[in-house]
Amino acid sequence: MPTLLCCALLAVPAATGQTLPDLGDVSQVEMSPQQERRLGESIMLEIRADPSYSEDIEITDYLNSLGYKLVGAGPDARQEFNFFLIIDPQVNAFALPGGFIGINSGTILTAQSESELAGVVAHEIGHVVQRHFARMLSAQKDTQLATLAGLALAILASRGNSQVTQAAIVGSQAGNVQSSLNFTRGNEQEADRVGFQILDKAGFDTSGMAVFFGRMLQATRFYQTTAPAYLRTHPLTTDRISDMQNRAQNLPYRQVPDSIEFQLMRAKLKAGEDTPRDSVRFFEESLKEKKYLSEVAGRYGLVEALIRARDYARAAREIAVVRRLLPSSPIVESQSARLASAAGDVQTTLRTYREALHNFPSYRALVYNYADALLRSNQAEEALKLVESRMQYVVSDYKLYQLQARCYAALNKGMQQHRALAEAYFRLGNVRTAIEQLQLAQKAGDGDFFVQSSVDARLRELRALDVDGKKEGRR
Repeated sequence: MPTLLCCALLAVPAATGQTLPDLGDVSQVEMSPQQERRLGESIMLEIRADPSYSEDIEITDYLNSLGYKLVGAGPDARQEFNFFLIIDPQVNAFALPGGFIGINSGTILTAQSESELAGVVAHEIGHVVQRHFARMLSAQKDTQLATLAGLALAILASRGNSQVTQAAIVGSQAGNVQSSLNFTRGNEQEADRVGFQILDKAGFDTSGMAVFFGRMLQATRFYQTTAPAYLRTHPLTTDRISDMQNRAQNLPYRQVPDSIEFQLMRAKLKAGEDTPRDSVRFFEESLKEKKYLSEVAGRYGLVEALIRARDYARAAREIAVVRRLLPSSPIVESQSARLASAAGDVQTTLRTYREALHNFPSYRALVYNYADALLRSNQAEEALKLVESRMQYVVSDYKLYQLQARCYAALNKGMQQHRALAEAYFRLGNVRTAIEQLQLAQKAGDGDFFVQSSVDARLRELRALDVDGKKEGRR
């Protein structure tokens, strides 16, 4: 099926039952960056609940590494961003208020170079740093935030059923919604311009943006009339492509090699795209005919496919080749441990994770998966030591608190389990649920005086923060 790339500025759907944050009358004053962030966090609660949202920490970390390399070259490096993966073959990327940027797996697989992918991400960063969402709302003097609720997650709904998106538009005061979409059309060229500057300053091949968008323009010509209505309001035009090409031609040619991380994560996604048998066949043929961007990535992808096909013996032979081609790589060590785990070799799994973490102590996939492996082998105390040692250096990682909660649950420490879950929810932007978890912690009654005191103090803090958030929204 032909694919389409679009940019979306979305609000939260009323149909999901998720309460919108109290932002007050957004038509009276410009939305603050803090309000945008809280709105984005509430949208992310919905997106994380969608089956297409990916928890793959390796690909997520790669996207954030790429994204922050671009952000660092942008006009406001202080803006907080979160880049995340959506498993969807359609070519798409979208920016949400507050710096949340989603990238479809189809976009990564369609990109023929890292500079092409970086061009897409830079364009979405352009939407955020230019504050297009806040400008869109402030331009609608008679529109409350709820008016836009029907567009919430339309980009996710549209991938399987275009009628869902159209119904959302029809059911959300269509005139005002259409007005907002017309307003965002003018933002596309601005996002192109800002994104191009970011791409250049970050050291990527600036022609990658025009090449990728040009490929998408060619694809959309085949099915413009059947594309979802919302997506058709964000068209790629020949003028936009020409402008990108002219900008690139005015700069010196720059040949930028792909990072090995781009190649490996692309192979990992490809290995999970088809059935296990078809994925194995794809990488076998690619390697045999030398149709690959990188041999090591091709073999890494073959190992991923063989793991899915449960051919562990052959996967072990292939990963030995990968290790020779790419020694001292946390990604390869992570794959080796996952292979041992899939094969049921607990001791090799734990040993591989332990040795890999010694060499790569900050690689998150190793931390998470080693803690999980320890928990599954009934070593909750060791898992807790690992997680809490990591927490000494990283305090904003909600996944660490989720793992900590699992450790405490395995140790039958209910108060500390709920306290850890509260911290996880707080870092996800869900203050109300964090408060509920602290209330459950109070009721658990199995903590000592110091734990109980810390729970009580944290509950007072979050309740005050919740009240302040409401007041800020009404100002």
